[in-house]
Amino acid sequence: MDDRPKRERIISGQPQEEDLEEVPSLRPRTLEEYNVGQDRLITQLRIAIQAAQARGECLEHVLFDGPPGLGKTTLAYIITREMGAEMHRTSGPSLERAADLVGVLTNLRRGDVLFIDEIHRIPRPVEEYLYPAMEDFHLDFVVDRGPYAKTISLKIEPFTLIGATTRAGMLTAPLRERFGIFHHLDFYSAEQLRQIVLRSAAILDIPLEEEGAQVLAERSRGTPRVVNRLLRRVRDYAQVVAQGVITGEVARRALEEMGVDERGLDPLDRKYLQAMIDYYSGGPVGLNALAATLSEDEDTLQDVVEPFLLKIGFVLRTARGRMATQAAYDHLGIAKQAPEPPAGQDNLTLELE
Repeated sequence: MDDRPKRERIISGQPQEEDLEEVPSLRPRTLEEYNVGQDRLITQLRIAIQAAQARGECLEHVLFDGPPGLGKTTLAYIITREMGAEMHRTSGPSLERAADLVGVLTNLRRGDVLFIDEIHRIPRPVEEYLYPAMEDFHLDFVVDRGPYAKTISLKIEPFTLIGATTRAGMLTAPLRERFGIFHHLDFYSAEQLRQIVLRSAAILDIPLEEEGAQVLAERSRGTPRVVNRLLRRVRDYAQVVAQGVITGEVARRALEEMGVDERGLDPLDRKYLQAMIDYYSGGPVGLNALAATLSEDEDTLQDVVEPFLLKIGFVLRTARGRMATQAAYDHLGIAKQAPEPPAGQDNLTLELE
């Protein structure tokens, strides 16, 4: 395991530093520009926004759930722009104390959007301050202690909370029920990613042929952020060895150099499957055992590696643990061993015969 890949992977759904500078220019800015993928979601958002504007009210609180890189943050920016509002952005781990949240909420103006990424990671004592803020637009907090303690109610301006999470199941029921609009973002098809990467190549002025776009789309794990990242890496390769033009063959060679195979799996994905098969006979095996074997963080495996492997049917998640499927064995070129019969089974069979 000495050649363990770094946590920031080329096909990771997590944003890297370069994404903070370049990806915003690739993001759709309006609902009209967001014309590839998530069609039902966009239709429902358009209706909700137009209805809220007609009433002169804030949009209902919105919760987006889905794997990293599918557009949750992009949609938050689009909603803010469509509502003509100002966004205040934070994340669940940043709100360590109630005072952190109170400071953010009291600075909101009427109609502002508060975007909380990784909202499932808000500490429970802090989360409880969100309930009255979301429902009645006021804060209740206690000052002093003992016999001198008293509750102060503070009015805040109406606002829209947009939460993003990769683990909707970790949200408490009281918080989840206070969102009026809830959407799950699913992986994109290869055809949708092909359209996205062609648009991105046009924006970045990258010579990209149709076959090259198809190769990138098929190896991008159903994720727009990944296809844009691979486009930039293949652009570098093409610039050095192929006169800058990304053809299908150039894209294939470049991605093979990066260790991204025809299904979009990288070395960590394959090591995850290999460890499950070699060390645990294909499972079932617990996530903590796999993380220890790979010397990886459990959150990385659960949030970044597993969603796509589950989606394409290479892994099953059962009550007893993770299991590799026949498709995973076939992809790695490994023959699946038949389970050994229990001790004494052969003799019993002979006696019965």
